Amino acid sequence: MQPIPPATSDLRAPAAIEIADVNVQYPGEPPVVALNTASLRVDHGASIAIVGASGSGKSTLLHVMGTLLTPTSGQVLIEGQRVDHLNDNQRAAVRSHHIGFVFQRFHLLSDLDATDNVALGLVYQAVNRRQRRKIAVDALERVGLAHRRNHRPGQLSGGEQQRVAIARALIAKPTIILADEPTGALDTTTSNHIIDTLHHINGEGTAIVTITHDPNVARTFKQTLTIADGHLAAGPETTQR
Repeated sequence: MQPIPPATSDLRAPAAIEIADVNVQYPGEPPVVALNTASLRVDHGASIAIVGASGSGKSTLLHVMGTLLTPTSGQVLIEGQRVDHLNDNQRAAVRSHHIGFVFQRFHLLSDLDATDNVALGLVYQAVNRRQRRKIAVDALERVGLAHRRNHRPGQLSGGEQQRVAIARALIAKPTIILADEPTGALDTTTSNHIIDTLHHINGEGTAIVTITHDPNVARTFKQTLTIADGHLAAGPETTQR
C-alpha cells in the first residue's frame, strides 16, 4: 500500500472535505490512538470507500470528517474553511448545509412517517413545516420511495428504511454524504440496491464517502482506501462506475 500524501494548499478549487495530519487519542494508560496523522482530500463528486477491520479507526475518521468529533490535533476543512476549532452550534450549522449522514441503524423516529423523518434534515434551516414536507416528498421520489411516504418505520422493510435515511441525508442538498456501514444490517440483495442508490446520487454530483468491512461493496467505488491501527493508506484499484 502506498501512503496517502498529506493535504496541501494548492491552486485547485476547495475540497468538499479535507483533513490534514489529524490525530485522535482517547485517554488511557497508554492512550488509545484511534487516528494517526491521517490526511485525506475529498473533492466534489468523489466516490470513496474506506475499508478496515473493527477497531481500525473507520468510524472515528468518519466522525472527524463529519465534525461530530474534534481531533486531538490536525486540521479539518470544509469548502476550504477550517471547522475543527468551531463550537458545537457552529459545527451543527456547517453540517446542516454541507454534510448528509447515513448510518447502519437508520436512526428513524418510530412515531413519524417517512415524510416527516426525511423533513428532519431541514429542521435547522429556516423552512416551515409544510415546505419541509414538500421537499421531503421530492427527496423520497429521488430514492424511489415516494409511494411509501405516509408509512412509519415499523411498516417499512430494512432496505426501505435505509432509503428513507438516504433521502433525509439528501434533503438539504449537501455537497457530500458520509455513510457509516450503510449495508451492514441488510441482506445481499437489499445491500446491492442501497449501493446502487448511493452511486446514482454520486452520478448526480454529490460526493460519497462510505466506510465498510465488505470488500465487495468497496470494489464498486471509484477509489478505495484502507485503514489499520489509525493509519490511512491507498488501497487497490477499483471498478470505475
